Amino acid sequence: MSGFLEGKVALITGAGSSIGMGKEMSLALIEEGAKVAMMDINRESLALSVNEALEIGGESSAIGIVGSIDTWSDASEAVSQTESQLGGIHILINNAGVRTHAKTPTGDSPFWNLTPEEWQRVISVNVNGTFMMTRAAIEPMLRQKWGRIIGVTTSLDTMIRGGNLPYGPSKAAIEAFVASIAQDLEGTGVTANVLIPGGATNTNFIPEDTSYIRDQLIQPNVMRDPIKWLASDEADDFSGNRVIASNWNNALSLEERLSVAAAPAAWPQLGRKLNQGDH
Repeated sequence: MSGFLEGKVALITGAGSSIGMGKEMSLALIEEGAKVAMMDINRESLALSVNEALEIGGESSAIGIVGSIDTWSDASEAVSQTESQLGGIHILINNAGVRTHAKTPTGDSPFWNLTPEEWQRVISVNVNGTFMMTRAAIEPMLRQKWGRIIGVTTSLDTMIRGGNLPYGPSKAAIEAFVASIAQDLEGTGVTANVLIPGGATNTNFIPEDTSYIRDQLIQPNVMRDPIKWLASDEADDFSGNRVIASNWNNALSLEERLSVAAAPAAWPQLGRKLNQGDH
């Protein structure tokens, strides 16, 4: 371990999956000296992932928190537990998410096959949960004048692809959320950014009967290198952006890396220009 993130404490949601980006990001931060609270709703798989983290970072480097991110009591308790057991909170990674795998191996299905309950569940976890966790974590970050809010979204193609409701719109909402709060956070010492793998990724999010060939997908460890940088002091002036992990290349200089892998979050270049007024 290099100690690059020594003294930092991260809370990562959706960190319990045996094959998942949340676990990979947790292990990456621990390798750099951070302490990590790993949150998930699945107690059994979370315990296995936390044990793996402890083997890397040693005793007291990681804790597991079982809870539902879209419940305010669970979200606020997760932050309190992180602070009390690990000594603070500096980094929040909103990674947890759900989707419906309706009727087909890829999960794609016309919107009229969705039940209201399916729609509400995905929106509640992906959108409301992102707000709940961020709202719970932001006050200690503002007090210490340093923090990182990082959201995991998806590509624009996936957001607007037919047959992909409500997952696509839920990720579009998170993208817009990050772009918006980055403006609110200007000058506070807290940054907000998006990190995506850059394509279909081999995680437990993909159903077992998928038509994808898993070895040909992006692997979840692609998130490791960019999350280390986004969580570091080096990224103090980097906010309101999205980073595509599969484009991140440590062989390049930082300036070159960012030119290839990063762009403003939520595609503001497509919005109305300021000089056109508010008509």
